[in-house]
Amino acid sequence: MRKAVHVTASIYAAVSISFWGISFVSTKAVLSQLEPFTLLAFRFFIAAVFLFFLLLLLRQPFKLKVDHLPSIFILSVLGIFVHQVIQAAALQSIQASQAGWIISFSPIFTAVLATLFLNETFTLFKAAGMTIAVLGVLLITSFGQGGSLTFHANIGYVLMILSTLNWAVYSILIKKLKIPYPALTVTFYTCFFGFIMTLPYFLRNKGLVQMAYLTPENWTHLLFLGIFVSAVAYWFWGKALEVMEATKVSSFLYFEPLATVIAAVILLHEPILKASVAGGLLIIAGVMIVNRKYS
Repeated sequence: MRKAVHVTASIYAAVSISFWGISFVSTKAVLSQLEPFTLLAFRFFIAAVFLFFLLLLLRQPFKLKVDHLPSIFILSVLGIFVHQVIQAAALQSIQASQAGWIISFSPIFTAVLATLFLNETFTLFKAAGMTIAVLGVLLITSFGQGGSLTFHANIGYVLMILSTLNWAVYSILIKKLKIPYPALTVTFYTCFFGFIMTLPYFLRNKGLVQMAYLTPENWTHLLFLGIFVSAVAYWFWGKALEVMEATKVSSFLYFEPLATVIAAVILLHEPILKASVAGGLLIIAGVMIVNRKYS
C-alpha cells in the first residue's frame, strides 16, 4: 500500500516538473510582449480562478483559520512571488533551456536543508545519486550548439541559482510548517496572494494596455502558464510532498532539463546533441538511485 502511495506521489512530481520544464519556453515567448510583473500578475490571476472552481468542484475546504494565514502567506512570498520574479528577470538575459538546466541544482540545496531542519537521512546512495545527476546537468550545460565546451558569465545564471536556493527553502517549509489543509487549498491561497502582491505593479505598468497586443500564440502560452504551470504543477508538487521526503521529491527536478530540451525540440525545432542525450541518461540514473528503496 505504501509503495503504491509513493508511486502516485512520484507521478505527481514528474507531471509537475514536466510542466515547469516547458514553462521556460512559454515564459520566454510571452516576455517578448509583456514586462515581467504584467505576465506574473495575470498568470497568478488565471491560476487562482482555475483553482477556485476546482475547490468547488472537488468540495475541498475553502475557509482558513486566521492562525494559518501567516504560514500560507510566507509560502506565497517565497514559492510564488519571489521565485517567479527572479526567474522572469533571469529569462530576460539567458535562454529558456539554460534556465531549465540550472534549476536542476535545487535538489542539492534541498537535501542539505532537509538534513538540517527535517532530520531526513543523508545516505551514501543519495550522495552518489545526486553526484551522478549533477554530472549529467554539467554535461548538458557545458556544451554549446556546436558541441564545444563553452561558458559565458551572466547575471541571469546568478539569478537562476538564487531561485534554486529559494525553491529549496519553499519545499522545506511546506513540510516544516505542516499546514493542516489539502494541497489544493494551500495552492489556491498561495496563488491568490501572489496575484495580490503583483497587482499594484500590473496597474502601475498599464498591464491591460500591454495585453491588448498579445497574439493568439501568446495567449496560448499565458493560459498554459496560468492553468498547468502555476495551478496544477504547484498543486501536484504539494501533494507529492505530503507523502514523500522533501529530498526525494526534489530529486525529480533533475528531469526538468529533459522536459525543457524536449519542448525546445518540438516547439523551437532545436537539434538534439549527443551531450544532451548522455547527460539526460546520467540524470535519469541519478534520480533512480536517490529514490531507490534503501537510499
